[in-house]
Amino acid sequence: MRSQDPFIGRDILNGQFQILQKIGTGGMGSVYKALQPDMNRMVAVKILHPKLNTRKDLVSRFRREARSMSQLSHPNTTKVFLYGELDDGSLYIVMEYLDGKNLNQTVRNDGPFSIERALPILIAVSGALDEAHHVGIIHRDLKPENIFLVQSASQRDYPKVLDFGLAKVGERQMRPGSVILTQEGMVFGTPEFMSPEQAQGKTPVPGSDIYALAVILYEVLTGKLPFDAKSPMDFIHLHVTAKPIPLNQRVPGKTFPPMLEAVISKALQKRAEERYSSAAEFASALQEVLQEQGLPPYARSSSLRAAAPAQGQSLHPLAAGHSMPVPYYSAPPTIPHVARRTGPSLGLLIGVAGAFLCIGALLAFIAMKVLR
Repeated sequence: MRSQDPFIGRDILNGQFQILQKIGTGGMGSVYKALQPDMNRMVAVKILHPKLNTRKDLVSRFRREARSMSQLSHPNTTKVFLYGELDDGSLYIVMEYLDGKNLNQTVRNDGPFSIERALPILIAVSGALDEAHHVGIIHRDLKPENIFLVQSASQRDYPKVLDFGLAKVGERQMRPGSVILTQEGMVFGTPEFMSPEQAQGKTPVPGSDIYALAVILYEVLTGKLPFDAKSPMDFIHLHVTAKPIPLNQRVPGKTFPPMLEAVISKALQKRAEERYSSAAEFASALQEVLQEQGLPPYARSSSLRAAAPAQGQSLHPLAAGHSMPVPYYSAPPTIPHVARRTGPSLGLLIGVAGAFLCIGALLAFIAMKVLR
């Protein structure tokens, strides 16, 4: 018989929050539904697994997620209200409480989206990322599981960007003594959505997030990824070396406007400098596609704020199956629906470079034998 979770039923931070129930578990921690009596609202409290408190790299990653998100105010970024350390040493983040499903679940449930449904979501997410990029924060683990769609009476598919736990931050975001997780040659992210520069262990740039957005949009529209691969290593290799399958060739009998195909193709260029110069520019290109199709342009931020769901409405993302990205050496999340890509994140396949060198040496050896 499992022991009762020690946090359930507990008051934390001098009674500011009353933890009611666990709504999700990931490789790094758990998320709980909690009541904040003074504000008369529900919140989500994310707590790092106590057994990981001695891991400086994971503690730094947890803190950077909280610090990164707390600096962002865009309405399409999940809000962080408070973060710190509990009396017992456990690290926590208090976040807004959301209702809906992540983008991956929604596409699996509803099937590929129409242009008029997909593009406004990606435009809004681009706005959130543009704000992050302007303050020196690069998400670098964007995927459909990290885009949560809130359903409200005033707006369908209101997106929220989640999980900045792997975010690459600039010097002004770093605290003294912070562990630097983004070392040259280390590969971070999720292989299906990883930019070529990330796959090669290079420093991520804003264009890295734009590349991931284009892969997400491609999958949302077609139900398929731009490459056919059978393993994480295959995806890493193809992102670096292969041309994506053209959008209009991906699904037999299904076609898309040439302008949309051109936008996605530009965002998927191998060289970051050949992609859109900013997330805002990518969003503008998607706006032009909507206008060319005679569809209404997506609302600006002011109207988005008015349409945002009321605080305390329902579930946190993990309740719907959203997973925290986990490194390969961690135990996989126990949440269903996301086993497809729950997270090569910290030090993903550190031996990638070595593997490529070995393959090259083997091919050279074979060539020498043949020439003899």
